[in-house]
Amino acid sequence: MRVRRFEEADRSAVLALAPRLTEGVAAWRPEELVLSAVTGWVVEALARAAEPGRFVFVADEDDAVLGFAAGEERPHWSGVPELYVGELAVDPHHEGRGVGRALIDAVAAHAQELGLHSITLDTGAANTNARSFYQRLGFEEEDVKLTMRLDGMIGG
Repeated sequence: MRVRRFEEADRSAVLALAPRLTEGVAAWRPEELVLSAVTGWVVEALARAAEPGRFVFVADEDDAVLGFAAGEERPHWSGVPELYVGELAVDPHHEGRGVGRALIDAVAAHAQELGLHSITLDTGAANTNARSFYQRLGFEEEDVKLTMRLDGMIGG
C-alpha cells in the first residue's frame, strides 16, 4: 500500500467512498440531505485539491483506491493555524489493515512540512469506531458540538 496525492483517475473511486462519511450522523437528520452534503464536500475537495493549503491523499494498492483523506490549512478559533481533515474514508473491505493510519501519517507529515503543530477533524458522536480509532492515534476531544431539536419540544 502507498499513500500519494489525488490524481484525476481516482475521482470515481474516491466519490464511491463518500457515503462512508455519513456514518455516525444523528439518525433524525434527513438521510438524502446528509448524503448529498457529504458528496458535495468530496466533490469540492477534489476540485480544490491543487490549491495552496489544501490536500487530498489517496491510499492505493494494485491500482485500487483503499481510502482517502482531504482537508485544508485553516486557523483554529484562537487564530493558531492547523491542518483540518474534513474528510477521511476507508473502503470497508480494507478496514483494519492500517489504511486510515497511513492516511493520518501522510496528513501529519504534510502538517509538519507546513510548519503546523496540530491536526483537527470532526466525526459524528455516534461513530464510535471512528472516535476510538482517532483516540488510539493520539487525537483528543477539544470542542463538543451540542444540538437541541425543537420539533419535539412541548409548546415549541
